[in-house]
Amino acid sequence: MEFIVASAIGVMMAAGVYLVLRARTFPVVLGLSLMTYAVNVFLFATGRLAVNLPPVISAEATGYTDPLPQALVLTAIVISFGMTAVIVVMALRSYLESGTDHVDLDHATHAGDVASSDNPARATATGTDRERATGGGNRS
Repeated sequence: MEFIVASAIGVMMAAGVYLVLRARTFPVVLGLSLMTYAVNVFLFATGRLAVNLPPVISAEATGYTDPLPQALVLTAIVISFGMTAVIVVMALRSYLESGTDHVDLDHATHAGDVASSDNPARATATGTDRERATGGGNRS
């Protein structure tokens, strides 16, 4: 049974790392969620849960279940839900600001240049040329 739980944790963590390394924001959010689930299962499995034993020490109890892993997992679930919400809002804001959901900034700027290929002068202009054309740049 331990091998199955350890394998499941390893597969979830590997899938989470794979998704985090993707170039889009939605797989990154899913990957972070999978890695969070893997850590939660790991914390829960470290508690060695016992069936039908109380979590509080008493005189008539023959044994007890350690409540610390359960408290840690409950806290981790709340924190991961909040962090997932923050990451989703940041990804949405990034998409609305840049017009693309690419994580890599260089790829997103090149994709914008390719998308504006209907105007060849704009697509091939360098950054300083664009600043001159738009009136921006450092004026002394």
